Amino acid sequence: MPGCHNGEVGKKLISEADGKAALADLETQMPTAVRYLLQQISVAYPGGTVELRVPPFGAVQCLEGLNHRRGTPPNVVELSPDVFLKLCMGQLQVAEASKLRG
Repeated sequence: MPGCHNGEVGKKLISEADGKAALADLETQMPTAVRYLLQQISVAYPGGTVELRVPPFGAVQCLEGLNHRRGTPPNVVELSPDVFLKLCMGQLQVAEASKLRG
């Protein structure tokens, strides 16, 4: 269905042009940049085994395996927008990011 993603009605896809523009202007377009990257992850790694959350901007289910239907899935990764963006853009490694929480 056009304008839908992973069977989710009502979630408008962010175009590549809009996503790249948001990534180039994080100061004013961080919410769109985060949502665009979450969208890209859900396309590249479809499934429902892990829920990736970047509050307050969005969350996606990704990676194949067991799907969860309701409530909090057993495999949740929650990141701040800043850490998420730095990881996606190669400015931060996972090992470094894991130390930031603790």
